Amino acid sequence: MTAEKSVSAYKTISEVSKLIDVPSHVLRFWETKFTQVKPIKRSGGRRYYRSEDIEVLSSIRELLYNEGYTIKGAQKVLKSHLKNTGSADNKPPAVHQLDEKPEDKLRLADQKSVTIDDSIKILELLRDSEMRLDKLISKSA
Repeated sequence: MTAEKSVSAYKTISEVSKLIDVPSHVLRFWETKFTQVKPIKRSGGRRYYRSEDIEVLSSIRELLYNEGYTIKGAQKVLKSHLKNTGSADNKPPAVHQLDEKPEDKLRLADQKSVTIDDSIKILELLRDSEMRLDKLISKSA
């Protein structure tokens, strides 16, 4: 029988990975993309996550996997939350708490629509490139 860690205890990357259901390599990648995630690193590069880090990671997971944000969109949401709270120490709210006020809903919708517009432009460019490649292939055949 193993003893459970307290809620405030530091957790390893494998524990956090299981806790929020995200692979370890994804957590490492998110560290490079989200400045709000700052695990403590010991000698040998071993990471230890505080409860604040886990809350940020849970919010990131929610934004990316459930809300459909891109990394850039999720970065904007987290940065705007930081600006609104005025402190890096404040815990990021769960996504469902972010949009409690109507202005927050509009702001988040605007951020999503920019991301969708960018995605549409990228798809159009990809389709155009595909057509050009098809023409080149048919000419060479």
